[in-house]
Amino acid sequence: MRGLAGGTPHALANQGFGRYNTGFTTKRAGTNRPFFLVDPLTNLALQQIVAQTVAGLGYELVELERSAGGTLRVTIDFPWEASGEEKFVNVEDCERVTRQLQYTLEVEEVDYKRLEVSSPGIDRPLRNEKDFERYVGETVDITLKAPMGSAAAGQVAANRRKFRGTLEQAPDGKGWQITWSDEPPPPPGRKVSKKKEPAAVQVLGFTLDELKEARLAPIVDFKGRRRAGVQEQGK
Repeated sequence: MRGLAGGTPHALANQGFGRYNTGFTTKRAGTNRPFFLVDPLTNLALQQIVAQTVAGLGYELVELERSAGGTLRVTIDFPWEASGEEKFVNVEDCERVTRQLQYTLEVEEVDYKRLEVSSPGIDRPLRNEKDFERYVGETVDITLKAPMGSAAAGQVAANRRKFRGTLEQAPDGKGWQITWSDEPPPPPGRKVSKKKEPAAVQVLGFTLDELKEARLAPIVDFKGRRRAGVQEQGK
């Protein structure tokens, strides 16, 4: 972390899950067909299956949630290219991915009760360099893996880990930073004197491996934000 700058700028497994057993049947077999008891599908394996399926249809997996109640929530988007026209996920896209995932999850024998596929909401997670490049200039919420500690330099609390600010690329091009002012914005309609000194701007530099989480700030802009609300197809 570069630090903060102030100024103006989850009891069969215990019995041997790999043992051979003839007392069970497979999911689709109508007879006692022997099989091996295996580990439940891990979250990582499930994520890989979903990501590959989504990518094969021309989308990218943004987020995958698996609730205790058996619901799978899949968030998709179109891959972003700086030089290309930005495309947005619609209901037809969600329906297409839902149908393919239902087939794939049945083949892979994934146990779930409900599948929900949606586009990203206004609090879209940022997970890689491309996501950060895409949303430069947007207001983001970040959570650091560790508190600021001595890097706070007395400008913010040393135990602070959560920040909100405008996303920018670091001046040296080797990382990222957010900027913000602790002074609240003036009420709508109030004129600001030109003679008033500008509020001090805080700057926090960071790299992606220092982040626990980063998301677009869920700010509603009634004048029209770049990303509309969630569109969902549930099965």
